[in-house]
Amino acid sequence: MISFDGWGEGEEFSMKGGRPFVAEIFAATGSRKNAVARVWLKPGSGKMTVNGRELSAYFARPTSVMLIEQPFEIAGVSGKYDVMVRVKGGGLSGQAGAVRHGIARAIVLSDASLRKPLKKAGFLTRDSRMVERKKYGLAGARKRYQFSKR
Repeated sequence: MISFDGWGEGEEFSMKGGRPFVAEIFAATGSRKNAVARVWLKPGSGKMTVNGRELSAYFARPTSVMLIEQPFEIAGVSGKYDVMVRVKGGGLSGQAGAVRHGIARAIVLSDASLRKPLKKAGFLTRDSRMVERKKYGLAGARKRYQFSKR
């Protein structure tokens, strides 16, 4: 069970598929490289938590924080949603990309009219680039061992 850190307290619950849900929470999944992010948005003040920690505490690099906030700026909804994210796999850069992808998808669920600017900016497209596999007989994916003439 996922703790929503006070989400849904004092709000109207209804049953959907035998499980209670809050109608104002928008859930989406984002992925990048080997990272997968589950994102929940609800109308609020703009508070962001990633794996139970503050956004800037989890992603120390300012570029990662900027990358994550891009969908809100493009859609013009900065500070209008509280965000809770559970992200796993990959490194911090891949995780930041996965969170951005998930946030963009959740924004579209909240307001379908925002799909066009987010799609134009490329935030709804899953980045398919992955690490190339290491080949046998080579030091890495493409790097060769040092050649000795004699």
